[in-house]
Amino acid sequence: MIQAFPAREEEQVYVLMDSWYTSRKLVDTCNAKGFHVIGAVKSNRKIRPNGIKVSMAEFAGQYIQNPDLRSVTVKGKGKFRIYEYEGPVSDIENAKVLLSWEKKFTQDQKPFCILCTDLTLDVVTILEYYNVRWEIETGYRYFKELLGFDQYQLLSFKAIERYWTIQYLVQNFLEFQRFEWSKTKPVTLGDTVRRIRSEMLGQLVVYAYQEGMASTPLKIVLKTLKLIA
Repeated sequence: MIQAFPAREEEQVYVLMDSWYTSRKLVDTCNAKGFHVIGAVKSNRKIRPNGIKVSMAEFAGQYIQNPDLRSVTVKGKGKFRIYEYEGPVSDIENAKVLLSWEKKFTQDQKPFCILCTDLTLDVVTILEYYNVRWEIETGYRYFKELLGFDQYQLLSFKAIERYWTIQYLVQNFLEFQRFEWSKTKPVTLGDTVRRIRSEMLGQLVVYAYQEGMASTPLKIVLKTLKLIA
């Protein structure tokens, strides 16, 4: 998908990802397209400050002191204590890494680590860009938990595009319905999905009752509902 993503030459694309995906292979793929990566990395990844090979968690616990950190405020997320490192990260040749602690620093707490391949970005910008991923993550959670996004595996890019189109059509319908139902009280997207499911189940029960009162053969009812008993 990264290779097929269309981008204009004057655009600078940043690919956001969590620690599950941040790897040299993806970084190299993005670099080949002229894209930069901003992604979380696990604190057990090795770095080389002053030529010493050590995991980020060990480095934070043994070498970092509170005066080594700077305070950074990110809009909508609060304050963080940040240590900035630039150099090799495991098998990634060169990157900037932010070791961060929310609100205050303690040596016994592992840092949350963010890798950035754009060495020109400042700390605040990296955190603000990465913060966008949380909004994407929330949307993905709705897709996965409420719309069955995790129940399909597609290989071709065209199939993936079609499936995303269907998902976004559903998303737009749900947002429209949520807006209509929110006129009297606040309604979330999850509330909307659950209400639609409940109404559909109610209609199914009514249909089954009506067909039962009409003495419709069970075989016909099952065929209409595309069910097998």
